[in-house]
Amino acid sequence: MKTRQLGKNGPHLSEIGFGAWAIGGPWIYGWGAVDDLESMKALHRALDLGINWIDTAAAYGFGHSEEVVGKALKGKKNVFVATKCGLVPDGKGDAYRNSKPESIRQEIHQSLRRLKVDCIDLYQIHWPDASVPYEESWETLVRLQEEGKARYIGVSNYDVSMLEKCMKIHHVQSLQPPYSMLVRDVEREALEYCKRNGIGIFAYSPMQSGLLTGRFDINRLAPDDWRHGSSMFHEPTLSHALALVEKLRPMSARYGKTVGQLAVQWVLSHDEITCAIVGARTAKQVEDIIGSAGFQISPDDMMLIDSLTDEFRRTLQN
Repeated sequence: MKTRQLGKNGPHLSEIGFGAWAIGGPWIYGWGAVDDLESMKALHRALDLGINWIDTAAAYGFGHSEEVVGKALKGKKNVFVATKCGLVPDGKGDAYRNSKPESIRQEIHQSLRRLKVDCIDLYQIHWPDASVPYEESWETLVRLQEEGKARYIGVSNYDVSMLEKCMKIHHVQSLQPPYSMLVRDVEREALEYCKRNGIGIFAYSPMQSGLLTGRFDINRLAPDDWRHGSSMFHEPTLSHALALVEKLRPMSARYGKTVGQLAVQWVLSHDEITCAIVGARTAKQVEDIIGSAGFQISPDDMMLIDSLTDEFRRTLQN
């Protein structure tokens, strides 16, 4: 698999990364029950097929995802692991944003223990916490990097105004925003800003949490799947999104690909994007993911996709 450099002077990572959100198991934003052995097989298959980095977070399963990743990578070398802080359990089954310096320091020690490493390759603030000055949270990550607890530092779900505050203190290695055919907010400012300032971009949810796979069925979701509470999976958005999928199906077939593979490659086709994070819970899902790389969407089809997604957005606005 091709690699791309993550931001200014960053590491070279496979253009697709293994997303470890779903393998965290049940929690407030979980995807239903998981089998840890299957999760580890999926991780090993990803490494076998050329994926060289994993994205997880302390919040995923309230530490369980990190624990599974740590077990799966025992004895493995040259695997880049990114994790996140700043979203912590409230003790009642929910999570809240907390980017206070003392909380971040407590979290990184717990993540190091669960991942069984002495240094985290990329440490990121998961969500902006408006109750703490962004500069204060970012300065904490800078200190952790200086102490050797993190090789690189970045942020997730930040907008350009927040990035600018961080950049005045220390270079931001990466931004992790949602980006898919259906969610394109980063195109307004963030893509160009990051390109201009040497900030790598990890796009998460390129298949819109399953909606763009071409196989989505709302009736197959586990009762505790977080998507039941997401507006994207309620009417009328759900039906309009699935109608878009059907319009994309003939195009994906011309490339010998699934709609999901087309959706991931569409994200990767934007020069500003470094890599796409794609989640998997089984080895078979990983094998499907790999098919998202290694082909190009024609300029004409890129324009057609733009037209179809514009139509999708207009339909929702009416």
